[in-house]
Amino acid sequence: MSKLSFIGFCVEHYADAIHRPSNEVYRLFRQEGLLDLLRSDYEDLHGMGIEYLVQFCGEYLKGANPN
Repeated sequence: MSKLSFIGFCVEHYADAIHRPSNEVYRLFRQEGLLDLLRSDYEDLHGMGIEYLVQFCGEYLKGANPN
């Protein structure tokens, strides 16, 4: 899987998990630096299961927005 496909995969599955449009999730990932993290940590993350990836994204975003 390419890095671009992996990022799309993460965006789509996270969007489904939180019931939000994928374009909104993509903007959130970009704004909070998660896109860059997914790119830079691709080798470590791309073999993880979808449940882990969704949880990872949620935890990252929670830390980025501690409200």
